[in-house]
Amino acid sequence: MVDRARDRVGRVMGHEGPHLQIRPLGGGVEWDADPRHVRMLGQDELLRALVAEANARSRQSTK
Repeated sequence: MVDRARDRVGRVMGHEGPHLQIRPLGGGVEWDADPRHVRMLGQDELLRALVAEANARSRQSTK
């Protein structure tokens, strides 16, 4: 999902009241998002985000 209000990508983990809890693709701290500002990723966007996350993990493991 894309949280357009924060310009962040993540997975929906659940909901609390009127908000969705979204976690970054590579893990980390969830944030609350207004469902009105969230949309599904397109196939190309999802692939781009997953590759970026894999590259970030790769850079961290080589340090």
